[in-house]
This record gives sequence, structure tokens and C-alpha cells, in this order.
Amino acid sequence: MKQLSAFLIMMILASCGGENRAIKVKGSDTEVNLAVSLAEAFYKVDDDYSLAISGGGSGLGIASIINGQADIANSSRPLSKSEMEMFRQKGIKIRTVVFAEDATAIIVNKEFPLDSMDVATLGKIFDGTYKSWKPVTGRDIPITLYGRQSNSGTHSFIKKKLDIRFSPEAKEMNGSAQILGSVKSDETGIGYIGAGYLMQTEDQAAVKPLRIYEQAGAPAISPMDEKAIMEGRYFLQRPLYQFIPENSWEKVSAFIAFEKGERGRAIIQKSGYYVVND
Repeated sequence: MKQLSAFLIMMILASCGGENRAIKVKGSDTEVNLAVSLAEAFYKVDDDYSLAISGGGSGLGIASIINGQADIANSSRPLSKSEMEMFRQKGIKIRTVVFAEDATAIIVNKEFPLDSMDVATLGKIFDGTYKSWKPVTGRDIPITLYGRQSNSGTHSFIKKKLDIRFSPEAKEMNGSAQILGSVKSDETGIGYIGAGYLMQTEDQAAVKPLRIYEQAGAPAISPMDEKAIMEGRYFLQRPLYQFIPENSWEKVSAFIAFEKGERGRAIIQKSGYYVVND
């Protein structure tokens, strides 16, 4: 509800500003709540600007930049080779901002009998090798996979980190909220969402984020362990990007400076993400 109401506020604000002060931000669902919080705080500092924030996935945000429909693309993954080539062909010069570090949480229902899982097992679950929980928990019940569409940065990140092809039986959800809601009500379910998103939601206690370890004997690390994230020890952590076309840079530079300033960094940390030192 917070995400929706804040999003509507931003849309109203966007309708009030001049074109040269109206900033459109599209992309990653992992980043959308954080982007709204930053935009709300920035507007209080400088109401000459207006910001419209929307999610839809990293791929959508990047496509919006290519199509001239956004000033900032939030992305939880780097640009692909094909995207870089499209920018080159269209003559679009891009500036890249890394403004936070995120951890991806693997979530299960709160009644799930285990608190941790190794990387190899996760791979066999998400690629469909294991169709039942029996090899993992001893319970002979089907596994229900909840994930994102292929244009999601989190989808691409998990696929790359686990070195898998996703099971075709995985249910493709429209966003983090839908994955969380599905796992919350399904004792057979497993899915992935941004840890920062999870830490902000009122439903945090309704699911269980698994601690992840890379191999037998290695420590199992929680996606909520700030010290481990800052030390780069959590297997599923990544930088968060903002891609900005050169012709939008002058318009958005004040907002980017706010993000990287003291107040912006405090919001990033309070929202469950980790500040990037540069």
C-alpha cells in the first residue's frame, strides 16, 4: 500500500511541474520503493522539481530510455550487450550511477522447516531438477516456484549467479509484492525478492528469508546481515544501477546529488539497502 500511495503522489507532483523539471524514473521493482522514498524527500527539499516513479522491471526501464520515455532507468543488473548496441545505434550516450548495494532474499513460507540452504540445492530447485521437497526436507510435497519475467533484473541476476536455466514450470509474477504474497500463502512455495524490499514491507514476518551457504561447512549468511553484505560475503548481493541518457543529465543531476548526499544516504540505509562509497 505504501508503494502504491507514494507512487500516486509522485504522479500528481509530476503533473504540476514544467517539462524541464519533470523527471520520469522507470524500471526495477527491487528499487521502486527506495526510489519513491528518495523522490518524496527530494521534493521536500526542492519542490521546483517533480518526479514520476514506476516499476515494471529493469528491462522495461532500459527500454524506456531507448524509446525516450524516461530520464532515469533503475536497474538491478548491468546493461546487456544487445542493449549497449541499441544505445550505440540510436546515438544515445549513457551515464551510469551505482547508488546502492542490494541483497536478494530467497524466501519460503514461515512454516518451512529449514532456515538455511546451500547454493547447489537452490540451483536444483530453480532449474526444476527437484520437483518435490523430499530431497531437501524429507517432505514428499511438490515445490512451487515463484519468480519474475525474463526482463526482470533480479531474474537475470539469480539465473547468472546459480548458473541455471529456470524451470519452465516457474510461475512468472509481475513484481516483488506478488511473489511475497504468493509465498506467504503457499507452504510449498519458494521465490526471490530484494532484501531491501522485504525489510520495508509490513508482511516481512509472513515469510522466511533463508540463510545461504556456498558449500558444506561454510557459514550460512542472512540477506539481512549488514556486516556480511558490507564485507561482500553474501552470495546473492549486487550493485543497483541508474542509467541516465546524457541529454537528461542536467535535469536529473540535482536529484542524483541528493541521493549521494547525507540525507539520501540515510534514506538508502534506512530502507534496508547499503550505501556505496565512492
